[in-house]
Amino acid sequence: MTRVQANLLLLLAAAIWGGGFVAQSTAMKAIGPFWFIGLRFAVATLAVLPFVLFEARKATEKTSARHAKLYILIGLALFGGAATQQVGLQTTTVTNSSFITGLYVVFVPLIAVFFLRRAPHWVIWPGALMAVTGIYLLSGGHLSALTPGDLLTVVCAVFWAIQITLAGTTVSETGRPLALSATQFAVTAVCALAVAAAVEPVSLSAIQAAAPEILYVGIFSSGVAFVLQVIGQRYTTPSQAAIFLSSEALFGASLAALGETMPVTGYAGCALMFIAMLVVELVPGLTRRRLPAT
Repeated sequence: MTRVQANLLLLLAAAIWGGGFVAQSTAMKAIGPFWFIGLRFAVATLAVLPFVLFEARKATEKTSARHAKLYILIGLALFGGAATQQVGLQTTTVTNSSFITGLYVVFVPLIAVFFLRRAPHWVIWPGALMAVTGIYLLSGGHLSALTPGDLLTVVCAVFWAIQITLAGTTVSETGRPLALSATQFAVTAVCALAVAAAVEPVSLSAIQAAAPEILYVGIFSSGVAFVLQVIGQRYTTPSQAAIFLSSEALFGASLAALGETMPVTGYAGCALMFIAMLVVELVPGLTRRRLPAT
């Protein structure tokens, strides 16, 4: 797979996430956040499992103990991101949440520099700045007063950055995107259901009321989109992946605009995010072509 094809897969994953936002928010009317997270990722695990078995039969190398530990660590990062975002939404606005979550486009290259000792291509920095500015404009160009939910969402952005970075580096080593996906889903489901059983009341009628949203988000936003993310990240860098995945906000805003008018700032935000994706995709290739042969 080429880098262009990989980034298009990431763009498709972001589009699915953007489309699933409504289902995520409406489900909270019937069920608590941890029950929702646990059940959606349990569905995702079951949806991906048959493909994992097929992948295992064709794999040339077995998953090592080190890789298994990395899979679990990625699952814990996924759980941390999903939990802090969902709980944070209870005390912050959707506008603040969408913008603050998008800060992972800055955190990912910072993690690459300070922890992995890998400097991303210079174009990532202006690209990340354009993406964050675009998300801000999509959010209306203003933020409400900061709340505890906003602080949780900052933590959420850090968890997403860790998940994106670890998923990208790990799948490049193992070549087992489906095994990684199923493991991170299962870890997230177990952690969320354990917390839900301890702190959240639930009833069968509540689960039935939220079942359409749980199935939709579990199969598509979790199962399909996260698998596309992991597959795409095998052929691109974590920093580029973060910028393409941040277009989730673009797709969410565009779908919302179908039922309401988007302000001028929203269109400006869409344009900035689109430019950011073009820049990080085209500039590295152009600069390589201009380098003299050695």
